[in-house]
Amino acid sequence: MNYFFISSLTVVLSLAAAFQPASRNNPRVQAPMTMCHGSVEGMTAFVGDPAFTLLHPSPLPMEFDALGKTVSFKTPDGQTASGYVIKAKKKSNKWLFVYQEWWGLNDHIRQQADVFYNDLGGNVNVIALDMYDGKVTTDPGEAGKIMQGVVETRLENIVKGAVAMAGKKAQIANVGWCFGGGWSLKSAIIGGKQTIGSVMYYGMPVQDVEKLKTLNSDVLGLFATEQWISQKVVEEFAANMKTAGKSLNYKIFAAPHAFANPSNPAYNEALSKEAYGMAIGYLKGKFGV
Repeated sequence: MNYFFISSLTVVLSLAAAFQPASRNNPRVQAPMTMCHGSVEGMTAFVGDPAFTLLHPSPLPMEFDALGKTVSFKTPDGQTASGYVIKAKKKSNKWLFVYQEWWGLNDHIRQQADVFYNDLGGNVNVIALDMYDGKVTTDPGEAGKIMQGVVETRLENIVKGAVAMAGKKAQIANVGWCFGGGWSLKSAIIGGKQTIGSVMYYGMPVQDVEKLKTLNSDVLGLFATEQWISQKVVEEFAANMKTAGKSLNYKIFAAPHAFANPSNPAYNEALSKEAYGMAIGYLKGKFGV
């Protein structure tokens, strides 16, 4: 993602030296780690962990020339939702849903939506969904509180409203980071037969096999080396996907959570570039562009 880099945190950077890469074909044995999420799907179970908060320093303000605009759409719960949309150059039923980090829909995510749009050749409609209904923050503590306070059914209705807006003939792929990484997968499940792909950047996966069975696509997982969404969690996800009869391609990068965020002191430019290459290659294949 295109963020401004801010000052480093020694406590986070010191973790990186011990990281070793792992993948589906090259698993790595890890020392036991404290699992603070338990059996809870999603990330709200450990947002109160100070170490987790340290991985999310405040993003800096930024300016960019936006390609898209904010639009509103109806949701099944009788409310409205909004998103940042860049329409394809020619009428198209191809859609990429972009999901925010825990900060809310900020300019960093809007800019990343623009990056995907350009790299997909302007052939795909891109929408970055506002999953917080207008709430945005740069404070890690506030971000955690907002994320803990969101109602799951409301988030589901936002996704369903966006699917309805895209239309019954829409072919939808999804991508997101952190909080949005989990929602990329959940959105893929909600989208049903209209789903053609899902990219998860270090998001908490759905582990319910029965829900995973309803997926209409494979999944690309771009995970980090961390104690929260750990190798154990990822390998459990891979096993559940196999049980569900679904395909998962994943890599656990030798970097901490949020390594693809340049405003994070643990940002790794080389690995971020590698991960994005995998993501955009996957999406180009799904959209045929």
